[in-house]
Amino acid sequence: MSPIIKRFVTGLLFCLSPWINAAVADSTASFSPADTSSPRSTLKEFIDASNEIYEVVRDNKYIDRDSELIRSTAMRMLDCLDLSDLPAFASEIRASEVAICLKEILDRTDLPPFDEIPGTEEVSAEGEKLTSWRIPGTRITISRVEEGPQKHEFLFSAGTVDRAVRYYQDVKSYPYRTTTPDTSPGFYNWYFSSPGNSTIAPFINSLPQVFRDQIFGMAAWKWPALITTIILAYFVMFYLFRIHSRLTSLWKEKSIVLYCLTIVFPALAVLTPFMVNFIVRDELIVRGRALYLIEFISLMVSLFASIYLVFAASNRVAEVIINSPKINPQGLNAQLFRIVSRLMSLILAVAVFLVGGQYLGVKLTTLLASAGIGGLAIALAAQDTLKTLFGTIMLMADKPFRVGERIQFKKYDGVVEDIGLRSTRVRLLTGNLVTIPNDELARFDIENITRRPHIRRTANIKIPLDTPRDKLEQCVELIRGALKDHEAMNPKFPPRVFFNDFNDDSFNIKIFYWYSPPEFWDFLAFSEKMNLEIFQAFEKQGINFSQPYRVVHNDAES
Repeated sequence: MSPIIKRFVTGLLFCLSPWINAAVADSTASFSPADTSSPRSTLKEFIDASNEIYEVVRDNKYIDRDSELIRSTAMRMLDCLDLSDLPAFASEIRASEVAICLKEILDRTDLPPFDEIPGTEEVSAEGEKLTSWRIPGTRITISRVEEGPQKHEFLFSAGTVDRAVRYYQDVKSYPYRTTTPDTSPGFYNWYFSSPGNSTIAPFINSLPQVFRDQIFGMAAWKWPALITTIILAYFVMFYLFRIHSRLTSLWKEKSIVLYCLTIVFPALAVLTPFMVNFIVRDELIVRGRALYLIEFISLMVSLFASIYLVFAASNRVAEVIINSPKINPQGLNAQLFRIVSRLMSLILAVAVFLVGGQYLGVKLTTLLASAGIGGLAIALAAQDTLKTLFGTIMLMADKPFRVGERIQFKKYDGVVEDIGLRSTRVRLLTGNLVTIPNDELARFDIENITRRPHIRRTANIKIPLDTPRDKLEQCVELIRGALKDHEAMNPKFPPRVFFNDFNDDSFNIKIFYWYSPPEFWDFLAFSEKMNLEIFQAFEKQGINFSQPYRVVHNDAES
């Protein structure tokens, strides 16, 4: 275990505030480390350091947080423990209890004389053969560490650390040994019943013993304070998320700066469980199973709040980019930024989950396997959603239309109002609003009417079959004259008029012309004007339009 974590654990053990950890590192730099070169020196260092701390507890009823002597002594005691098998969060809350329990066990055990315990000479003589030593009459083992920063040191083994609390529960009814005066009676009870605040410590110590007796592993006076702290934390987080949700919807469209500032609320929500942990550990000095459970739940809540914070922060980064003057907030580029932001936040959220899970003691391989199985299950359960997502990505890449453009898709004809991550909303020319899944838009043909460079008209004028040839030729010339250099004509696309076919009931004259720019209502007005001019020209020349060909069947009675 690294010295930094040890210093932090020491601070937790002796009610030190977390904000002075850096100062602890500086102030302890000159302190000599514990001598753990042999089982004898390790056991002696541990007992001596524990007794020094107990003397302060017995005399003052409270430990001064700023005492350099206390901090250095605590470091010597914890240097004797192998905490390598504890997860990070558990090492911060369990090491202190383990140390107290080991001291209580040793106080009830008749230890052999120190000169009979293997020392440096025996270790050197045995060479690599001496790897561990068990205290007679106990299950406590001091073993040689073979790897890590404390390599080749003799420490209370990782197995002993893991089972120390259970060992104490087995022997706590035994009497303290009286053969030597270096015992610390009542150390464990003080540890579980003392407050961590110097202001309330005298008041708690003056309470009747019934308030300091343990109920379900914790002093009676701590239960009301603990329950009050948890309830207050719940309401704080609830209202932080509620305020964040309301202000986000209120300010997102009004001010990008205010919208970004709303990230403060989920950030405070992430910090709330840590504040609970600080109060529970360092002020109330809750220990044992209650602390493990509260610590674990608090860190889990903070982990999920952190994942929420990641998504909220990525959304704000995307919106800041989208609010650039060069980007249409409703266009495909904006949607592309949003979907990339979502994917990046998903990756970061998985990373936070893996790191947080490892901190809580779950092995990385287990987390990866769980993530793989979970991802497969989610993928199978959300095939349609994933298909729509990939369709959205294809639309982002191809950009077949933008918001405000008129498109034709299957039987739909209308103007695009919104392009979402799952679907696109189109306002039909009839006024109805239709929602089309993006995967369908990506798979089928889309006709973008807005992007046409012009509007082309194709018309057929039918002339009666009894019209003379010269009149027919005159009809073609009249139409060509009416369309020559017409309004909004594109020089690259001049009008075309041809006598192109013989119908069963008429001669057919085919008309083509292109109107640019493609303003639909102007095009209709121009077409009406052309129709009237052709009509008037035909009337002057006495040319008729062909009547519809009709067949009448008369079934006579037989």
